[in-house]
Amino acid sequence: MSMFPARVRGAQRLLQCRHTVGGPPSPGRAFSSRLVLGVETSCDDTGAAVLDETGEILGESLHSQKEVHLRAGGIIPTVAQHLHRENIERVVQEALERSGVHPSQLAAVATTVKPGLALSLGIGLEFSQRFVRQHNKPFIPIHHMEAHALTVRMLHPVPFPFLVLLVSGGHSLLAVARGVDDFLLLGHTLDEAPGDILDKVARRLSLVNHPQCSTLSGGQAIELLAKNGDRRRFRFRTPMGQTHDCCFSFAGLRNQVTMTILKKEAEEGVEQGSLLSCVNDIAAATQHTVASHLAKRTHRAILFCKANGLLPSSTPTLVLSGGVASNQYIRKALTIIAETTGLRLLCPPAKFCTDNGVMIAWNGVERLRESKGILPPHVDVRYEPKAPLGVDMSAEVKAAGIKLPSVKLKILN
Repeated sequence: MSMFPARVRGAQRLLQCRHTVGGPPSPGRAFSSRLVLGVETSCDDTGAAVLDETGEILGESLHSQKEVHLRAGGIIPTVAQHLHRENIERVVQEALERSGVHPSQLAAVATTVKPGLALSLGIGLEFSQRFVRQHNKPFIPIHHMEAHALTVRMLHPVPFPFLVLLVSGGHSLLAVARGVDDFLLLGHTLDEAPGDILDKVARRLSLVNHPQCSTLSGGQAIELLAKNGDRRRFRFRTPMGQTHDCCFSFAGLRNQVTMTILKKEAEEGVEQGSLLSCVNDIAAATQHTVASHLAKRTHRAILFCKANGLLPSSTPTLVLSGGVASNQYIRKALTIIAETTGLRLLCPPAKFCTDNGVMIAWNGVERLRESKGILPPHVDVRYEPKAPLGVDMSAEVKAAGIKLPSVKLKILN
């Protein structure tokens, strides 16, 4: 945990939105509900959005750093920090201008403060705290994974409680959402996240050199090539098959894939950096094993919830969210599990699965409605690079020792 200073001496002043955004409040639009500005800088996307209490998006802006980090072969925290600092002023200004909202009309500002890259979180928190202090607005610190979990409620009338699987480049967890700030954590990643392994495998396969993949993220490249691959050619072991809990592990799978790549490079007489002839098949097998691991842990979580009455008997819901939830193959795998167990599967549209200011603003709306975690503007707030979500129940899940019935994942690309 680190403390970001309330004032940064010598740093260039960021946007203060004095008189350049939306003009004075009197000639501006009239709004019938409270408005929240959301700010997101937890990793490599700078996002901002203004929402009203109904979930209507009044204005939003997003700056992606994907191309920069793709060229660098991965996210470099200091580069991400620099790009956030360069763009946050413009992004927030654009969101306010597009919404026609003056800062004086805001009810609160919500900002991601945990978890994420420390240097990235610091930029959003620095900007937001100076903004709320200048305009005397309440501040709502946001847990990034809580925001992902609740985004679906902006789009569908999903009552609590519901089960949520959050999968992204930095996180993987299963939790029961019982309220806006009330979560039971059933399982979490023990090492790497699913998006991270897909990116690392893509880099090791040198997919940036593939003509179809040069502008795609690692996960997108794996998904694209897997459509024309034979996943049965390489049978990777699904992680943690003998561990009857809901936690995740992807490091072992990455090692399996790396060893296979080394073997095929030796067989084909090519060096790292060249494309293997079987690249599509490796992509397909990797994607399938990731999907299978996620599906099996989710299946056990559902059975645990049913055994302990943690979900409603009428229309129990599974929510799939986070950046990796954009992967259609993984969605299909979770659809099979949901149908097998009698749950309704809901996934936000792809644009709301990846990091954005909309989900942060919506989390702020939900907290504002219930008066939870609303701080006065001059309270110092810490950012937290690592922050668990809710009450950890993973030991209880493991103690239950639930064995899974066989479910075949027959998925057509």
